[in-house]
Amino acid sequence: MRMWRPERASYGPLAVTERDIPAMNRLFADAFTDRYRRDGLVGVRVPFLNEAIWRYAIQDAGAGAMVWKDEGDRLVAFNIAHLSGSEGWMGPLCVRPDRQLGGIGKEIVTAAVDWLKGQGARTIGLETMPRTVDNIGFYSRLGFVPGHVTLTLTVDAAARGRRGPDPVLLSRSGDAERRERLEAIRELTESLAPGYDFAREIELTLAQQLGDVVLVRQGARFAGFALCHAAPLAEGTARDEVRALKIVAADDAAFLQVMDAGTVWAHRQAARRFAVRCQTAYADAYGKLVQRGFRVRWSDLRMHLAGYPEQRPSTGLVWSNWEI
Repeated sequence: MRMWRPERASYGPLAVTERDIPAMNRLFADAFTDRYRRDGLVGVRVPFLNEAIWRYAIQDAGAGAMVWKDEGDRLVAFNIAHLSGSEGWMGPLCVRPDRQLGGIGKEIVTAAVDWLKGQGARTIGLETMPRTVDNIGFYSRLGFVPGHVTLTLTVDAAARGRRGPDPVLLSRSGDAERRERLEAIRELTESLAPGYDFAREIELTLAQQLGDVVLVRQGARFAGFALCHAAPLAEGTARDEVRALKIVAADDAAFLQVMDAGTVWAHRQAARRFAVRCQTAYADAYGKLVQRGFRVRWSDLRMHLAGYPEQRPSTGLVWSNWEI
């Protein structure tokens, strides 16, 4: 008598639509909760993400947003690959717990890598939890190498932002001024990290009213900006934190101006905290944040595909968040 075995087939990649968001949200929560449990964090339950954040991620990725489904048309895995000019990265990505170790993880990463290469990406990266050694080993077998740690730091927005002047915001610019400021953002980014381009993320953020861009000048010179999201990250939660997704600064002084402006804007948004994802390759910037009262809340290991490293400018700073 033959024992019945469930069908293990899956098919993809398929283009993501907004109809996929509820299933992706459920898979995301289940897969990462299972990951934390296996890492010993038994009491952690990952919440569903705000659907507005999913829409932003999917529209930002475009054809890089991919899903895989099983024989019953149920979601098996997804990978959302993003391209910011020549900078490519993937996330979030996950596989349904009952289908892990079956080869689909390799398939979804390879598909995203191939797509990013086909789009001309010169940087291809991702982030994973430093304590999850099997994830690090898995990505390493696919050609990724470890880089520096990204530390999520937060500061009390009321304590640091109550007395600051109103920040200059891109959303409050008139049409002509907005075009001028967008061009200044492009030129500054290009001067520090040639090929990187955050225009699409900026435009989507403003169009979907998820946040804003704080701008700083030094005299007549445009010196830096931060693309910030104020929309809650988790579904059904209040606005509690403003998150900086992209930070570009011409020098250390501009970086501190951007941090101050972002903290003030977070306070104006009635958020308790201003959060940044500090790339620890910039040791001086990290030290300055700690001196300003920022505290470490989370850590991620940044990995890049061999031969496709991220750029680090010789002067100034470019922080590009590889998470949504």
